[in-house]
Amino acid sequence: MYIAIAGNIGAGKTTLTKMLAKYYGWEPRFESVSFNPYLEDYYSDIKRWSFCLETYFLKERFKDLLAVLQSQHTIVQDRSIFEGVYVFVTNNYERGDLSQRDYETYMELFGHMKRLMRLPDLMIYLRKSVPTLIAQIQKRGREYEQTMQLDYLKDLNERYEDFIFNKYEGRVLVIDSDGMDFENNPADFRTIVNKIDAELFGLFSEENWRSVTETKNKHC
Repeated sequence: MYIAIAGNIGAGKTTLTKMLAKYYGWEPRFESVSFNPYLEDYYSDIKRWSFCLETYFLKERFKDLLAVLQSQHTIVQDRSIFEGVYVFVTNNYERGDLSQRDYETYMELFGHMKRLMRLPDLMIYLRKSVPTLIAQIQKRGREYEQTMQLDYLKDLNERYEDFIFNKYEGRVLVIDSDGMDFENNPADFRTIVNKIDAELFGLFSEENWRSVTETKNKHC
């Protein structure tokens, strides 16, 4: 089984990935943020480095996906290859930070890779408002993120909403996580686990089912 954790920068994907891996005994896979050689350059000059950064991420995510497909264990992954393409690359292109030529080259490469892909069995979308994301980004204090422009973060949030509710064809569990502290509050984590159990194993109350489906239907 293949589970993906989706969400904007600062949404808590890595934390939730670790916690779910420990709770369920799943194998975690993490995004290569700390090891991307283009990341700091990207935040200082997005237009110059966007193609390099996104191509590196695509390479790493494709390697991860191949490993997922070959694994005999349940995998929980911090951000999927699909977000990288349909959220981040699309955002850079539509903002004018990725040229038409680079975008077409990237999408052609992704198209070839896509033939070997499959969708996650469940994508968990950690949905957060921009003010909450900003607070989380400031709290964790990564130096290269502190220069991030507010409108860039807002655009990413809009792309995520469009991706999850209009473009993504797989199974999604939406977690409205503003006001949640699932890392330090066991009740908040239990709420998320209950929703996951309901989706994956059929332990689903009518009330919870209605809440999730109505949230998604509002954006269809």
